[in-house]
Amino acid sequence: MTLAPLPRVLIEPLVRAALLEDLGCAGDLTTDMIVPLGHQARTALVARENGVIAGLDLAKLAFELIDPLIVVQVECADGAITAPGKAIARVSGPARGILTAERTALNFLGHLSGIASATASIVAAVHGTRAKIVCTRKTTPGLRAVEKYAVRAGGGGNHRFGLDDAILIKDNHVAIAGGVAQALRRARAAAGHLVKIEVEVDNLDQLKEALGEGADAVLLDNMDLEMLARAVAIVDGRATTEASGQVTPNSAPAIAATGVDLISIGWLTHSAPVLDIGLDFEA
Repeated sequence: MTLAPLPRVLIEPLVRAALLEDLGCAGDLTTDMIVPLGHQARTALVARENGVIAGLDLAKLAFELIDPLIVVQVECADGAITAPGKAIARVSGPARGILTAERTALNFLGHLSGIASATASIVAAVHGTRAKIVCTRKTTPGLRAVEKYAVRAGGGGNHRFGLDDAILIKDNHVAIAGGVAQALRRARAAAGHLVKIEVEVDNLDQLKEALGEGADAVLLDNMDLEMLARAVAIVDGRATTEASGQVTPNSAPAIAATGVDLISIGWLTHSAPVLDIGLDFEA
């Protein structure tokens, strides 16, 4: 499936805010004092390690907003696999602008490529099963749209984007409502006809209660493999099954083998290591 780019109107405020944070009130003192005005340079964004690229549009925009005379030629698209020494993009034009935008561009590119790379590793681990890897709302404030985009670049899918696009009844909702059935009945009575309802369950009794109330999806939270397999068998296709909790590249294959539809992972967006990418001068 082709990865649809994020619209500029969505990413430009993020890039502008990052540049303004870096520039402060006086601009790039170091570059302006050392690099002659009008000096031209040819550089390349180069991967230092294996991974999957995401965030090129944000990196490109960082250079262009600093100086529209900078030209960024993309060598590989978001979602592409890279390797040490491989040029991701070539950046040429006024050297002052290139150096001023460098850190902001690399921050976005490294962070988002790290998310894409981590996602790709989990997706590969569950290849051949029905399980789809999805992220959560555990995102960096302000960066949710681009971090979830990076998950898609890595071959994963997205869970809720916010509190307003689906109903997810968690354990605290259940506790306040007085039980799974009561919480589901309240949600069902008020939900629009297009709104899906998912409920988190901790044990098989809660699962059966959720199915009896017609939940669209069940979040099987922190269940061991034996219980997960039993839960999938009990559901028997009547609802979407989602496993979460303690998922790693090593544990994911066994979780997927239980037959769950989705495996949700919070650390993909909040703790994925940055992919090491640098800016190298070519001339």
